[in-house]
Amino acid sequence: MRYVLTDEFAGGCGYRKPEDFAVSLSADVLDNIDCMNIDAETARPVWITIDVPAEATAGIYSANLELFANGKKKETFKLNLNVVDKTLPNYTEWAFHLDLWQNPYAVARTEGVEPWSEAHWQALKPNMQMLASAGQKVITATLNKRPWNGQTEDPFDTMIEWKKKTDGTWEYDYTVFDNWVEFMMALGITKQINCYSMVPWGNIFFYFDEETNEEVKVSAAPGTEEYGDLWKPFLTDFTEHLKAKGWENKTLIAMDERSPAEMKAMLSLLKETAPTLGVALADNHKSYKLYPDELVDLCVAHGATVEPEDRAYRSENDYVTTWYVSCADAFPNVFTFSPPAEGVFIGWYTMAADFDGFLRWAYNSYTKESPVDTRFRTWPAGDTHIVYPHGRSSIRFERLMEGIQDAEKIRIVRNELEQDNSVEGKAKLTEFNQMLEQFNVVEKPDNMIQMLAKGKDFLNNPLHSSK
Repeated sequence: MRYVLTDEFAGGCGYRKPEDFAVSLSADVLDNIDCMNIDAETARPVWITIDVPAEATAGIYSANLELFANGKKKETFKLNLNVVDKTLPNYTEWAFHLDLWQNPYAVARTEGVEPWSEAHWQALKPNMQMLASAGQKVITATLNKRPWNGQTEDPFDTMIEWKKKTDGTWEYDYTVFDNWVEFMMALGITKQINCYSMVPWGNIFFYFDEETNEEVKVSAAPGTEEYGDLWKPFLTDFTEHLKAKGWENKTLIAMDERSPAEMKAMLSLLKETAPTLGVALADNHKSYKLYPDELVDLCVAHGATVEPEDRAYRSENDYVTTWYVSCADAFPNVFTFSPPAEGVFIGWYTMAADFDGFLRWAYNSYTKESPVDTRFRTWPAGDTHIVYPHGRSSIRFERLMEGIQDAEKIRIVRNELEQDNSVEGKAKLTEFNQMLEQFNVVEKPDNMIQMLAKGKDFLNNPLHSSK
């Protein structure tokens, strides 16, 4: 493992000068090298991952881990692994709706390659395969340039080229968009394509003007004539393209935290021009009450509630309902200074609060000095990425994935207990639900580690666990 520079929460969001925040080292990077030199009289953590085959027989398995220094064996550690008589499905079958936003442009920079070159695709594969293996359900795509106004170290470019012809008509090149979606689907991320954004920060859009032979930057707010002139021809063409590719039913127009007025105007135009396209929204205005059937993918902030009748309606219609954390949330989170167990807690909270899954805005928007320094100019350290360049995982990502796996185990165990009509089975189901409800909290529990340990013990042995 490697250490990284981190800072502190200290209020969360907002511009930060490094000298104003306490700096420390955090063990987080899981390096993919075979050997590492360690200075004398220093400590270096070791991370061990064991992949248990689905066909493995239940029982205790043992192995030895040998420590060598200067070519000589110094110590032997014995590892014991208890395999229980239950099987976790393949990650492609997990129900947990994971949505970590991908930034392919950050991979191009850190690998020193041209975006969308053959070298770029090769570099993307190990990074995105890790994400797929965590059960990711959503492909992050960009309809236009800088949907978040270039706030990350590597701004998001457009995956669709917009060209205004000399005769006033429009032409769109979907080459990058198509290649990106097909690439991600080949890795197993096939459920949903979230396209950002019809309401970008500042309502700024870009296109190439054939008449002037230059890029044009235009401001067009939802509800204005300029907005309609831009989006109506695009949406008409885009919908036809999606139909031809077979992606229409899994493509959503996505946006985060926009005003009710902007939402209303955008949705009106979308319904008029491309009524088959749904919407994905990070919602902090309870817009789902106004647009119950438009918001196919709803995400609310940690601690927010979706009323039971709304939650039931969304579930009946197979609409996705998730929650998110951001730079504003001290707990639970996956900053590089966050206790790693908080990543596991996320999975348990998801199930306890009756959500379908979890969203976080940044899977791999690497900082300038990543993997050495995870601090960033506007947010707490680690907020911009949960993995590292060159296909390297992290403690944070592995623990988050552990929580997702626990969520899948919760579904399996709960279903088994619900099918058990015996007195003992009913009692265990009650015990299980009471235990799970303890995770439906906003503030960090003092006994979080003990809660997780007890919960895991129940999952591994539900009929013999003790209160």
